[in-house]
Amino acid sequence: MGEASWYSVRSNGGTQTASGERLKEEASTGAHRTLRMGTRVRVTNLSNGKSEVVRITDRGPSTKGRIIDVTTGVARRIGFYSRGVAPVKIEVLEKKEVPGSGA
Repeated sequence: MGEASWYSVRSNGGTQTASGERLKEEASTGAHRTLRMGTRVRVTNLSNGKSEVVRITDRGPSTKGRIIDVTTGVARRIGFYSRGVAPVKIEVLEKKEVPGSGA
């Protein structure tokens, strides 16, 4: 558990993500510091119980205390766009394996 924030093309400095995909503000994607690109997680807003499945396509957040950045579309859909941040729980649903790891 921790805080989530949102990011956009403007705040990201463009549409390039760490995965090479274009950042699309309405997409169900997000940024995490350590999870593998492509990992799917459920992000639940603890203030209202709303959740959405998000695919990790970028690195971040860079602000201390934040555990995930999501697109503005996700932030709107789970109800924290206007506040900018929200307490969230992240559940890993599908973890991408490292090629050649045998895992």
